Amino acid sequence: MNSVFAIAGHELRRLFVSPLAWITLAAVELLLAIFFFVLVYQFLNAPGVAEIGVTNFVGAGLLQVTGILLLLVTPFVTMRLFSEEYRSGSLKLLLSSPVTLTQIVLGKYLGIYTFLLIMLAIIAAMPLSLAVGTTLDFGQLGAGLLGLALLMAAFAAIGLFISTLTAQPAVAAITTFAVLFILWILNLAASSATEHVAAVLSYLSLLQHYNALLKGVFNSVDVVFYVLLVLLFLILTIWRLDGERLHG
Repeated sequence: MNSVFAIAGHELRRLFVSPLAWITLAAVELLLAIFFFVLVYQFLNAPGVAEIGVTNFVGAGLLQVTGILLLLVTPFVTMRLFSEEYRSGSLKLLLSSPVTLTQIVLGKYLGIYTFLLIMLAIIAAMPLSLAVGTTLDFGQLGAGLLGLALLMAAFAAIGLFISTLTAQPAVAAITTFAVLFILWILNLAASSATEHVAAVLSYLSLLQHYNALLKGVFNSVDVVFYVLLVLLFLILTIWRLDGERLHG
């Protein structure tokens, strides 16, 4: 485990010395802060909105937009995880080191996920600040934040795997976005499919499971879906690197 944490720490430090990471963090927080104040203003002034409830309108509304925003920016955060190692030639050194492939993958994943969790903590402070002046449904808000944490975990795992497929970070970013976008909107395609196909597409949709948690509906099926998705892409990453080591 020491090797995993060492790799994670190295990856996190590498992120924080990169201007792109700081720009991404600042841009996300600024855009969400603006949207948060817009939601609060609408809640206080628009007729009939107060009946929806502050947690449902402001809290869930903010987290809904956060998911979409992360869909756009996470590929730029994950694109260099392995593609940079390919391009610089340091991947061969990394694969020949005494640490296992599992430790390498888990370390890099933990590093990028820690960065996303820092982003999550700052985002969570916005809706939680409303508790000073109003009553929040902490159950719904907690489920929504859990959903966002799981969504981040899935985004990071998918981006990590795709970064092993190319030496070009830009290609990794574009491919990651394409895959995430398809998984995000699968439930929309379900409306025009047969019953059995629609059920499969709805289950595979990232948005479907995320929306359920945003509504405060905690279902183990949604949590298990994200956990299995993360495990799948971590295993695929290890498998891909193992093939690279054998044939490289």
